[in-house]
Amino acid sequence: MKRIFMNLLASASMLLPLAAAAQGGYPSKPIRMIVPLAAGSAVDVAARIVTQKMSQNLGQSVVVENMPGASGLVGADRVAKAAPDGYTLGGFNDSIMTMVPALQARMPWDIVRDFSPVSLVATVEWGLVAGPAVPYRNAAGLITAAGAAPDKIAYGSGGIGSPQHIAMALFASEAGISMHHVPYKGATQAAVGVAGGEVAVAFQGLATVNPLIKGNRLKLIAVSTPKRMPQYPDVPTVSEAGLPGFEFNSWFAVMAPAGTPPEIVAKLNAEIVKALADPGVREQLIAQGLSPRGSSAEELGAATRAQLAKYAALIKKADIKAE
Repeated sequence: MKRIFMNLLASASMLLPLAAAAQGGYPSKPIRMIVPLAAGSAVDVAARIVTQKMSQNLGQSVVVENMPGASGLVGADRVAKAAPDGYTLGGFNDSIMTMVPALQARMPWDIVRDFSPVSLVATVEWGLVAGPAVPYRNAAGLITAAGAAPDKIAYGSGGIGSPQHIAMALFASEAGISMHHVPYKGATQAAVGVAGGEVAVAFQGLATVNPLIKGNRLKLIAVSTPKRMPQYPDVPTVSEAGLPGFEFNSWFAVMAPAGTPPEIVAKLNAEIVKALADPGVREQLIAQGLSPRGSSAEELGAATRAQLAKYAALIKKADIKAE
């Protein structure tokens, strides 16, 4: 009986912080947001902009901690195994959430089972870029050329299984073409490879390649948004090239460990949406090539499940194997 009593007492003591938080005392100490990517990445920059505003509004620090490595697996695992009390969050991109799980034979966590969605924060819009000497003026021209010369046109990516690789695999699948993949050691290196003529084209996040486009070292021949972008009104969409509905971008979303009380998730969601509504925050994000979003936790969960299924099917079809 004494042992049972002590076990019950220990369990109750573990639940007290959660109960207190759910009753309105949250947050009573600093919040840590683990970003499993390098400092200076698009997600890291966005996380710091948004968390700075959240800190001001909450009266408690929201501290970003970078934990890169193993395609984001290590940092995400730290979040998955953290106490579900709202004081450890994950700032993830969609590659970690919906691509890596389809590329790894064994995963230390399950994005649906081990995490609670909080909110979509922002998206990085993407485009198809080509070197200055490449003759294609739009995506339709690339499709025609690749159709006439299967596996001859080279494209660059940030590595096998990277978002750049997945984007082009999706494009090639929908266009019914095959191209030669040249993996680099990162998105920036791939962009430089296109600019230098080592490869013909690449899909890239516009936040990464905007300086090269503005400097005329790359030409943007298509955007992978549903409609033309105000920043590039003369650049057609991939949909206009004959692939209706084609869309590709990158996410930045906030996740919490599974079991985080709904009241805390709702509080965090409200604070993120509030921060994203601030004109100064929006201006900073847009200047970095990001589109402020915000969503409900339910919307993020549904989008995650849909993308998981979409990319799992694509990765299997294209026979993409992790490095």
